[in-house]
Amino acid sequence: MVDELTIAELAARTGISVRTIRFYTGLGLIPPPVVRGRLGLYDQSHVARLQLIRDLQELGFTLAAIEGYLARIPLDRSPEDLALHRALLTPWLPEDPEIVSRTELDARAGRVLDDDDLARLVTLGVIRPDGGAWTLTSPEMLGYGLSLLGTEMDFAVQLASKQIIEAHTRALATELVALFHNTVLREYRERGRPPELRDRLIALLEQLKPVTVDGVVTNFQLAVNRAIRESVPASAEALSPRSGASHD
Repeated sequence: MVDELTIAELAARTGISVRTIRFYTGLGLIPPPVVRGRLGLYDQSHVARLQLIRDLQELGFTLAAIEGYLARIPLDRSPEDLALHRALLTPWLPEDPEIVSRTELDARAGRVLDDDDLARLVTLGVIRPDGGAWTLTSPEMLGYGLSLLGTEMDFAVQLASKQIIEAHTRALATELVALFHNTVLREYRERGRPPELRDRLIALLEQLKPVTVDGVVTNFQLAVNRAIRESVPASAEALSPRSGASHD
């Protein structure tokens, strides 16, 4: 039997308010309920679609972007198919932003952060003020930001280096996602979305994040080494003690 839910039960199941569910229904983001008498009933497809909307919001999608994304997913898609879409997103979802006090922020930093430190972390996108507290983008980003501040580079150089990294990693992510959609997911669609292939794809996506991160880190390290070698002028190499002849 289909698990039927009232709108109040659907709200409790998904953590999305009744008012917002009705708003999403009006926009066509989720299918309308089945009406029996005067009661609207929802099922697992509504739950799955609302969970997908929540994941998209956590990734920073605007409402317009969510509408565009869901417009490509017919309303009659099964919860299992929607689970695959969620699997494409959830391995990469950031941790929920964490709100900490100034004292806790200092404790995470291992020192007392002055106003200049805080301003720079805000500019770097690592933290943002939240009333009398601070919201952390993620623990990893805090560590990264503090590492930048710990260098003796001019802050303008620190900020520029972060922007360069973000621009190139964004382009890399776009190309990798396009490759996945145009190969693995295309095969899934062309074969009629068989359940056994869907389950394999979900398992594959769970392995994709660590493998991809390892590949990016390793290749970046090799590329930096190569770039440093190529940037050393021949005259500097000639002056290296290892390249010069020994003298008695």
